[in-house]
Amino acid sequence: MASTEPWLLENGTVKRLTKETRHGHGHSRTAHNMSSTSLRRKSDMSLVSKVPCVTLRKFLANLQEVILGTKLSILFIAIPFAIAAKYLGFARPWVFSLSLLGLMPLAERVSFLTEQLAFYTGPTVGGLLNATCGNATELIIAIFALMENKVDVVKYSLLGSILSNLLLVLGTSLLCGGIANISVEQKFDRKQADVNIALLLLGLLCHMLPLLYRYAAVASTTADALSAATATLNLSRASCVVMLVAYFAYLIFQLWTHRHIFETQEEENDDDMDVSDDETAVIGFWSGLIWLIGMTAVISLLSEYLVDTIEEASTSWGISVSFISIIVLPIVGNAAEHAGAIIFAFKNKLDITLGVALGSATQISVFVVPMSVIVSWIIGIKMDLDFNLLETGSLALTIIATAFTLQDGTSHYLKGVVLLLCYFVIGASFFVSVSPTAPDSNGVKMQLESSNHGIFRV
Repeated sequence: MASTEPWLLENGTVKRLTKETRHGHGHSRTAHNMSSTSLRRKSDMSLVSKVPCVTLRKFLANLQEVILGTKLSILFIAIPFAIAAKYLGFARPWVFSLSLLGLMPLAERVSFLTEQLAFYTGPTVGGLLNATCGNATELIIAIFALMENKVDVVKYSLLGSILSNLLLVLGTSLLCGGIANISVEQKFDRKQADVNIALLLLGLLCHMLPLLYRYAAVASTTADALSAATATLNLSRASCVVMLVAYFAYLIFQLWTHRHIFETQEEENDDDMDVSDDETAVIGFWSGLIWLIGMTAVISLLSEYLVDTIEEASTSWGISVSFISIIVLPIVGNAAEHAGAIIFAFKNKLDITLGVALGSATQISVFVVPMSVIVSWIIGIKMDLDFNLLETGSLALTIIATAFTLQDGTSHYLKGVVLLLCYFVIGASFFVSVSPTAPDSNGVKMQLESSNHGIFRV
């Protein structure tokens, strides 16, 4: 059990854990946590501490830390507006836009709350909590989309998250960091990058094999469409089990056996990073747990709104669902985390930036994607890993470009320019593309409903 000082906040006071107490209890912060601190606002508890009622003082202290403790707090107002727009019958594109804006501060606050809980649970449980909640928004959106049998939205959104992390976030970070530190050679530890690239390549292999098998089955005169689709689905599910095994091995590697590789960046930057010095436990365990459950429930609600209204938003804006899912959703949904990664690149702390960009992409590739397939299997939806040729080719070239960019352990602005240009080209291809007719998991041809929609229906 951690020090009792943070629990005093539960009793109405505002005493906090000191930096020494934090390190003394072995609290370890991930790159995602350190990135999110750049968007946090220091809370002034002088007024709250004067409230005579203990219960009210406790509530106001937690409210100030959780709701007003981020620079994105103004966006919380979009949440009640999204709910009101939903039930008052506003145009569905408005519901979609407001829900998307409301998810921005929620994703950052989930990261904050998991870090607060890690003060009490210890580094191992805290690390597992961070790993589970790190991409909670993407997983929740995927589950709601699967429940409505919108498999293509799931595939597009998860693919877009990987592409945006590897090309947009990493490219912008390397570009901004290279310009801000143009007279200094930027270096980073290749060990983390090598581990993440290896896992991304494993995920790519698991994505490519079902696609290759489908094309091989089509070329064969002995295989019928139904048996080929069934075999592709079974191969995808088996590959997902392999990917989940790899992810759990990665957790063991990161949290137990080779923990020092992922903690070096914090030790090196802990003395010269002001926000890290001030970052201490500010809410109690039960308060943090209740807030985390509440935030997750709100994310679920807004995710349901997103999935319900994405097609209407696509029609209204004249943009395909594939472009919205691959480009718009990942950019806006993870804007807080992405902004933090770019800020640390400005400060020449590329290890943190790489930990955010590569870590998120790896987690989505080898955890969220296979977990989505397993969940769809459980609820009776046939989702496979066949992401079609354009999508899988874009993913393959993205991982290869990223691997070559990071191979020498140094960075400059030109590498960022190249990655950003790759992202723009891929985005343009999805903006103008109309997906071809393709067989679904049952072997039934799915037709394109509308060139504006870009979404398949049986």
